[in-house]
Amino acid sequence: MAIINKATAVIGLALAVLIGGTLSIASEATAAELAKFTIIDDNSVDQSLTGKPGDPAKGRKTVYNRKLGNCLTCHVMPIPEQDFHGNIGPDLHGVGDRYTAGELRLRLIDSKVVNPDSIMPSFYRTNFHRVLKGFEGKTVLSAQQIEDVVAYLVTLK
Repeated sequence: MAIINKATAVIGLALAVLIGGTLSIASEATAAELAKFTIIDDNSVDQSLTGKPGDPAKGRKTVYNRKLGNCLTCHVMPIPEQDFHGNIGPDLHGVGDRYTAGELRLRLIDSKVVNPDSIMPSFYRTNFHRVLKGFEGKTVLSAQQIEDVVAYLVTLK
């Protein structure tokens, strides 16, 4: 495994976004509409953001969609039909064995809660800086998309 420093990771992420296109902020959720959640021990959000289970098939599509989750930019994943998996973030093969659904949910909501040095984007926050006007105050993924991605990731055993 190659050792990279934080600056190299940030440059790599910036290049990946430039090459792969920008993330679309697909959600219409604004700060006032965000689902309420409780963080347990700075490690987990155990309750679903929507109160219903996610759809693993939809979650799989979200993680490889370059305009939604765009997870392949940074992570190697068991999605062989998609090219250009990144290696800035951890390999997600077996992630469902390493983390609970609640732990994965928190990492998607805001990975900086678990690791303040993380360069992973926060997918369910609204307070981003220097965002195009049409995307101000909106989340990257909706609450249901977060649940779909969590449902997919826990299947990766």
